[in-house]
Amino acid sequence: MITFIYRISRNSSRRFFSTILCVVILTANGLVAGVTGKLAGRVFDENNQPLPGANIQINGSPLGAASDLDGFYYIINIPPGTYSVEFSFIGYKTRLVQNVTINVDRTTNLDATLEVAAIEGETVTVIAEKPVVELNLTSSVSTVGSEEIQAMPVLRLNEIVDLQAGVVNGHFRGGRLGEVQYQINGVTVNNLYDNSMSLQLDRSLLQEVQVISGTFDAEYGQAMSGVVNVVLKSGSEQFSWNAEMFLSDYMYTSGETRGQDDSFRPLATQNYQFSLSGPTFIPKTYFLGSFRRYLDEGYIYGERRFLPTDSADFERKIFSPSGDNQETPLSEKDEITGLVKITNTSLKSTRIEYQAIFNRIKDRRYNFAFRFNPDGRSQQNTVSLVNGLDITHTFSAKTFMTLSFRQNYFEYRDYLYEDVYDSRYDEAGPPMGDIVYEWGAIVQGAELSRFRQKTNAYVGKLSLTSQLTRTHLVKAGLEAQTSELKFGVPGYIISSGTLLVRHVNEPPDYPGVFTYHPLNLVAFAQDQIEWQDFIFRAGLRWEYFDANSTLPSDLQNPANSIEGAPESVPKSTSTKTSLAPRLGVSYPITASAALFFAYGHFYQMPALGQIFSNSNYEVLTELQAGGISYGVLGNPDIKPERTVQYEFGYKHAITPDLGLDLSIFYKDIRDLLGVEFISTYAAAEYARLTNVDFGNVIGFTLALDQRRLGPLSTSIDYTWQRAMGNSSNPRETATRAAAGEDPRPRLIPLNWDQRHTLNATLIYQKPNNYVISTIARLGSGQPYTPAIRAGFGGTLEDNSGRKTNFFVVDLRAEKYFQLPFVNLNLYMRILNLFDTRSVNGFVFNDTGSPDYSLDPIGQRGTLINPGRYYPPRRVEIGINLTSSKP
Repeated sequence: MITFIYRISRNSSRRFFSTILCVVILTANGLVAGVTGKLAGRVFDENNQPLPGANIQINGSPLGAASDLDGFYYIINIPPGTYSVEFSFIGYKTRLVQNVTINVDRTTNLDATLEVAAIEGETVTVIAEKPVVELNLTSSVSTVGSEEIQAMPVLRLNEIVDLQAGVVNGHFRGGRLGEVQYQINGVTVNNLYDNSMSLQLDRSLLQEVQVISGTFDAEYGQAMSGVVNVVLKSGSEQFSWNAEMFLSDYMYTSGETRGQDDSFRPLATQNYQFSLSGPTFIPKTYFLGSFRRYLDEGYIYGERRFLPTDSADFERKIFSPSGDNQETPLSEKDEITGLVKITNTSLKSTRIEYQAIFNRIKDRRYNFAFRFNPDGRSQQNTVSLVNGLDITHTFSAKTFMTLSFRQNYFEYRDYLYEDVYDSRYDEAGPPMGDIVYEWGAIVQGAELSRFRQKTNAYVGKLSLTSQLTRTHLVKAGLEAQTSELKFGVPGYIISSGTLLVRHVNEPPDYPGVFTYHPLNLVAFAQDQIEWQDFIFRAGLRWEYFDANSTLPSDLQNPANSIEGAPESVPKSTSTKTSLAPRLGVSYPITASAALFFAYGHFYQMPALGQIFSNSNYEVLTELQAGGISYGVLGNPDIKPERTVQYEFGYKHAITPDLGLDLSIFYKDIRDLLGVEFISTYAAAEYARLTNVDFGNVIGFTLALDQRRLGPLSTSIDYTWQRAMGNSSNPRETATRAAAGEDPRPRLIPLNWDQRHTLNATLIYQKPNNYVISTIARLGSGQPYTPAIRAGFGGTLEDNSGRKTNFFVVDLRAEKYFQLPFVNLNLYMRILNLFDTRSVNGFVFNDTGSPDYSLDPIGQRGTLINPGRYYPPRRVEIGINLTSSKP
């Protein structure tokens, strides 16, 4: 059972925020993060006069409306999808418009002209065409529906996201990783530990994916760079099922620079998926269930020559392998995904929906050093569960309410054996190798590293939506999230001579797993004005964060280890609030073109795993001038990071089948997580995290979308951007200082500064017969720091070099067969069609190439490691079975 917890540690804060919440609840008229869309338009007669009282009905649903005295109508709270819309009026022919697309958070405009009926019951059927470009958007938004997803050569959600303009390997418009809000059906699924998405989603579950890469409305928060809003598929009132299977193998030239043998392994990658939906034995209740198993061995294999318990005589260079010499994958993965969704509409004007999404991933991280001792690697296990209840109640055709409860559970474990005292650790000992044997390959021992992280978050949301007038759609919402965050080392194993010594929960030197209980509160309000074709959106978002933690009151004597200095006592962290205004305007300049402008302030707390990590200042007990280094200390009293974004754009339907979308953007990034150095009363220095890093991004995106003409449809987008900042990660300044380099701030290209990115998609299809789709990606090289010689002081200015450009093509071909009782599809997918080897990955800093180094002897261990290359060509052969529609 889902329970929603509301807890604030301080009595005064509890009274203040309880009052705020009550006020907002009583005055809310809005919708929290969008999961539905809107249909609006006008009904005319043959003389182009408004037709009041016409009936508009969305077939297959209870949603409908009647036109007002001026012929206007609107229907809100429509789930995304493709519908048939029926316009009817006594004495007129019924007009049926098919293939009407509804998208999340968008208004689909659909006008209708009704003809006088000569015969009662006449119906005129037309096929609606989706606008080639959306002129009523006030920022850059990409929406990908289920039909497009099925036709594209993609498998996972992140592959769809990375294809959108302005997105480079998870970085949205030059921002750091972890600056994107991921939502499923309108509720966050971010893991607070690192601000990443806590689930892996494959395409079979996706109804619609909305990617907002520019400025976004006040309903979205805890993000500075973008939003990914996912709407999952739902069950239906008719039984249907789907089954899919594919097998895959890597196909590339044996040997070459990768140094790998391309043996035929048709079971290297396997995928099995099955889903079933339909009604239940409960009236007006239907379900969707889905299960998926994915196995992947990767393409790099080792050989089990040694066991972790083997023992070598390193002094005399005598090695004693006792393994079975079997081929073993070095990056295997076993993934299970499950979905259960139940929808009930038996209560009048009320929709109740429960959903649970489950992930279980078992894998072993790639480590080439263990290529002959693969059993000595640690194992990574991830379990995540997102489940909850959504209740939507419709008060009238103008107003509805949504109440959501979620539990976001995520657990990650990384160790070889769960018990720190497991005797197998002692039998194996620490990992050891020798340069004379296969360039330092590990020949005995096991990885001793251990880590565990768990997040258990409860989220509650209340929202109302109301179309106050024909032109005003007012939004507001509330959200509260309380979390239990645990992470740390569940027991250290230290090698001491021939013995292994354990340290379990011995702070400050060997801290264990710590638990934190942060609290987030949110309220927002927003108004969207739609006057003719003019769109104006204005919103305000308020956020509150309480780390519920402590810090030393005197940072110059943090561990009370300096005689005569003022005593330092634990001091509670302060609560953090932010107020973020958002503004967007879309103005039509012709019937087929519009300008838009957007501006907003965006705040986000840094990843809590960073600010809480190493935040026990008692470790500084023995700190003296020039003494021990304790790394970078955490700081739970961090302020929110802040970005101010400006966006200006132009949209133009050049022809009915060709649309252009141009967007120019600028981001001013402040208060990023960085490092400061604090001096103690004893003149010693230590580093800790604080809000000091900064950056800026400027760029533009240009997209052309060609609607399907005959069998062919294409789209292409180009992004130019310049991402600059003083550091690419929060600890970079401390690393430079430790290396004796100048730690003072400077503006340099960030690690992911990819100046040029081009994505092109081509789909050639004949409905119900076949489809061939291709995705081509062209990108420029990202920065690296070149070196002129090995050793200290041998590098040039940071990120002053550029890696080589890249070009990657993926292909999918599918053939449809309609059989008497089932629809059969056969397909083939080829990833990295031309076997590209270098895509902004590793390069040697003395050559800028992954292929060779000026120090081939010193870099021999790296030169024989195939993991420095982009994965080779992979071919999938699959079959998809779907129940035939009655």
